Amino acid sequence: TVKVTLGPKGRNVILEKAYDSPAIVNDGVSIAKEIELKNPYQNMGAKLVYEVASKTNDKAGDGTTTATVLAQSMIHRGFDAIDAGANPVLVKEGIELAALTVAKKLLAKSKKVDAQEDIQNVAAVSSGSQEIGKIIAQAMQKVGKDGVINVDESKGFETELEVVEGLQYDKGYASPYFVSDRESMTVQLENALVLVTDHKISTVQEIVPILEEVVKASRPLLIVAEAVENEVLGVLVANKLRGTFNVVVTNAPGFGDNQKEMLQDIAVLTKANFVSKELNMKLADLKMDDLGNINKAIIKKDNTTLISNSKSPELEKRIQVLKTQIKNATSDYETKNLQERLAKLSGGVALIKVGAATDTELKDKKLRIEDALNATKAAITEGIVVGGGKALVEVYQELKDTLVSDNKEVQQGIDVVVQSLLVPTYQIAYN
Repeated sequence: TVKVTLGPKGRNVILEKAYDSPAIVNDGVSIAKEIELKNPYQNMGAKLVYEVASKTNDKAGDGTTTATVLAQSMIHRGFDAIDAGANPVLVKEGIELAALTVAKKLLAKSKKVDAQEDIQNVAAVSSGSQEIGKIIAQAMQKVGKDGVINVDESKGFETELEVVEGLQYDKGYASPYFVSDRESMTVQLENALVLVTDHKISTVQEIVPILEEVVKASRPLLIVAEAVENEVLGVLVANKLRGTFNVVVTNAPGFGDNQKEMLQDIAVLTKANFVSKELNMKLADLKMDDLGNINKAIIKKDNTTLISNSKSPELEKRIQVLKTQIKNATSDYETKNLQERLAKLSGGVALIKVGAATDTELKDKKLRIEDALNATKAAITEGIVVGGGKALVEVYQELKDTLVSDNKEVQQGIDVVVQSLLVPTYQIAYN
């Protein structure tokens, strides 16, 4: 079960994989995802609890086991109140009131994470490893707290940190059918060609000549365009699924003039010719020399990371131009956009290359690092509170006699939440 993994003495869980080696994990959301019950009604309940863990993971990146333990307690107490005759609507009202109050109390107790030592401690506690804590802190020091940090697999046994040229933009794949890894809902392209344009690709005929050249080259293709019509998208997806060629489409980041500038940033990084409408360049005239190259592209639902292992003089020139533009900017909005672009271009990408002796150890270590990375970023954004369930106990002490309602059934809903605040500490002690 999920709750046995909670706390410093929490145990691991082994997940059986039908077509793969078993996975050893202590991550709440990963365990909850694998739980399937024969009874369809019980299974619906299990999936709702998984939803709690999943939403927590999306928002905070960690704390999924605590969220699951709290959810279980609230569900049990809530049903007990309803079974005793309480009005479900009023109980829900009390639960929502208490949840909001608890959230405000926790936020008030949180403290900012700025120091390198604090960042290392947060990552170490989340992963259960001082080594991982240290490497994440180093990564953030090198690329900045808002920098791009990716987790990759190492060919050796050691976990290493490497900073490479690269950038990340806030657009993901244009269709989920491009995804190759269904578990993480990502797609990776290695040694890929890159087409960068501010054209809207309206017909397949426009890009057929260059697609034929790409097929001959037997290399993956990343298309970054202002927009791609659904008909064109459908043809590209169909060809990818048939194995004709490996292609992924992402829409261009930004809007208006800022979009053109960001596309040029991508073109400079990948050494592509920016196919611009303003210069009257046509997609049908594209040659292989117009396409850029990238060592690795990692495309997710909401963002794309481009990684290049080669230094580019053009990139250095572009960075200097941006610095000059920032000095000459005439508005706060323009300055902000330019600073964001400069940070993305000059910061690079930190790669944490995970090393392990076995495939099972590698998967476990990679998952721990990803969780710790997400938890650390969340901590920097929103702060941290005392761990071990202590912050929840403190909030319980503050609210148990003060958060009251004149309505008995609303009060039962309040008690559902307030009494559940003690459960994570009990579970940590039990483990």
